[in-house]
Amino acid sequence: MQLGPLGVWFFTDAMAASAAAEFAGRVEALGYGALWIPETVGREPFAHSSWLLANTERLVVATGIANIYGRDPLTSACAQKTLAEQSGGRFLLGLGVSHAPLVEGVRGHEYRRPVATMRSYLEGMAKASYMAVPPAEKPPTVIAALGPRMLALARDAADGAHPYLVTPEHTARAREILGATPLLCTEQKVLLESDPTRARETARRALAMYLGLPNYRANLLRLGFAESDLDGGGSDKLVDAIVVWGDEEAIRARVQAHLDAGASHVCIQPLHPQGLPAPDEHVLEALAPAASSGSRA
Repeated sequence: MQLGPLGVWFFTDAMAASAAAEFAGRVEALGYGALWIPETVGREPFAHSSWLLANTERLVVATGIANIYGRDPLTSACAQKTLAEQSGGRFLLGLGVSHAPLVEGVRGHEYRRPVATMRSYLEGMAKASYMAVPPAEKPPTVIAALGPRMLALARDAADGAHPYLVTPEHTARAREILGATPLLCTEQKVLLESDPTRARETARRALAMYLGLPNYRANLLRLGFAESDLDGGGSDKLVDAIVVWGDEEAIRARVQAHLDAGASHVCIQPLHPQGLPAPDEHVLEALAPAASSGSRA
């Protein structure tokens, strides 16, 4: 699987299925290596991945992430192999433990110890039977990993990590734990807006649902932010660290900082300057690998 240095991460739930397929086609045409889609309370990610894969030719479709509380290990293993075989190896499975409020309050499950639960889940997938035609190669799995213990599990029991809501400093720490070989697919929110007031207002709207979730808060505190940085929509310091805003060169510099810190793949989340639930295709075009020179990220 050739991910390349750049991919796109985006919620496509606000798009009709036909529009999501067209968007995936544009992402592919622009030269991005992968389109990452999340799982919340919208489309089922494996079914949607199948649709996107069927409507593209080269693009990798990745789950960022599929919630392990949404299906048992056998189901995930079978879905992963089905999609990998159908697409010629273009499906990347990203798994995560999500957050207690979403698992217990939304899904009605008991939220268990994250690392032990993920370890058990991966073991279950490894032992799962599959009685259909297998993919030509073993499909890769990455896990949502922020803290040192989950990153170590990503190194030891998966093919790498997919950190979300992180800084280049976290990327450097993650690469140190993972070692040289595992995938490190880092998400980065980008905003093509140079006015500080407008940029931070838009960034705060994008961050609002994350800053109350315990796993993200704990990781931001590990990175050296204070509780006061996380409250009230996020301090300017926090907002500027998590969402890169400005012109094309400022955004490129942040992406390059992740790559220099050890990311093997940066999936950019293109926030719309007006805060709309749509990708900013101007920034996607500006950063497009197909239009970039060899010296660019």
